[in-house]
Amino acid sequence: MLQLQYIKDHREECISRLKIKNVADVEARIDEIIQLDAERRALQVKADAVKAEQNRVAKEIGMLMKQGRKDEAEAAKARTAELKAEEKRLGEQQTEVNNRLDERLISLPNAPHPSVPCGKSEADNVVVAEFGVKPELPADALPHWELCRKYDIVDFELGNKVTGAGFPFYKGKGARLQRALIDFFLDQAADAGFLEVQPPLMVNEASGLGTGQLPDKEGQMYAVPLDGFYMIPTAEVPITNMFRGEVVDQKQFPIKCVGYSECFRREAGSYGKDVRGLNRLHEFSKVEIVVIEHPERSYDQLEEMKRHVGGLLDKLGLPYHILKLCGGDISFTSAMTFDFEVWSAAQKRWLEVSSVSNFETFQANRMKLRFRDEQGKMQLCHTLNGSALALPRIVAALLENNQTPDGIVMPECLRPYLHFDVIK
Repeated sequence: MLQLQYIKDHREECISRLKIKNVADVEARIDEIIQLDAERRALQVKADAVKAEQNRVAKEIGMLMKQGRKDEAEAAKARTAELKAEEKRLGEQQTEVNNRLDERLISLPNAPHPSVPCGKSEADNVVVAEFGVKPELPADALPHWELCRKYDIVDFELGNKVTGAGFPFYKGKGARLQRALIDFFLDQAADAGFLEVQPPLMVNEASGLGTGQLPDKEGQMYAVPLDGFYMIPTAEVPITNMFRGEVVDQKQFPIKCVGYSECFRREAGSYGKDVRGLNRLHEFSKVEIVVIEHPERSYDQLEEMKRHVGGLLDKLGLPYHILKLCGGDISFTSAMTFDFEVWSAAQKRWLEVSSVSNFETFQANRMKLRFRDEQGKMQLCHTLNGSALALPRIVAALLENNQTPDGIVMPECLRPYLHFDVIK
């Protein structure tokens, strides 16, 4: 959530930055927030005056009673009743205005960093770097869903039977590959100084609000309404919420955590080639890195996280490029995001496998995650997170890019975890 003081003190800058995200009616929305804050403050002044008048009259009643001036005391009591009624009325008005203000603030997306490019959709994202060599496959090369069937390592039909589309079974060497990737990614993160945590797969409403998944504007969350829980769309949610409501010691910065989890997304609106095989699932495995950082160093940390993700892809031998997302494609909560996409040789397309984002104070303001600066003043932390990495499309690219007539050759870095070199 954007800080109210920032909106008030930097109205024009706020509007300009939100226009990069193509926020509709942004001037009117910002001005409504400023007006509601003015109403809130004016009501508070009136409420304080009524309370002060009540206190004054209450003291006067006691004095009048001692002096035997009962008629005047009764009049003062009547005045007290009027003031209490006025206090109640003002309190109801304050509640209504505060609720409206909170609703308007929470519905406003994060302001993107000034360097985020303008654009309407993913077509306007900017390629900032490209690494590796795209493999040349023979004309009869198979896409990963056919390779999965050929080697019996992922069963999509069985998933349809037991649960539904988008919930595959991993079998044999396919299951071992999943486990190997998870262990490899976790070990690499531990070597980079991340604390491993194993988070719960369900969170409460406060946690969803804290990291910005709620309100669920796009209908992507699986809900458990009987208990008020939500299935996590990423380990970012529970790991970041570990620090909700905390005042951290700035000597701890950067606070670096990593966690593996299953992720659950409804993927409403997905269709066509994007949903074939492992391209888009409702349940999938992912290793997530989360960093709580000092505001002055968060963009340096973002670069470190990008290098970490790129290093994983280099070791896996997957060609990839890095995209700087434009305003039309960046998420509701993010101030800046870089996407990593690997080349899928059989599909001849790029597949997103990671997003690395800086949320600045947006999540911290929702979660009241703070630290004390050198002057002892309370400040909001910056939060960052990234996929390191999401497994389905990594598996898809590994299978497709490494296929040979004699089987699918596994990367050297995974072989100590797999205990085999080739899927055949």
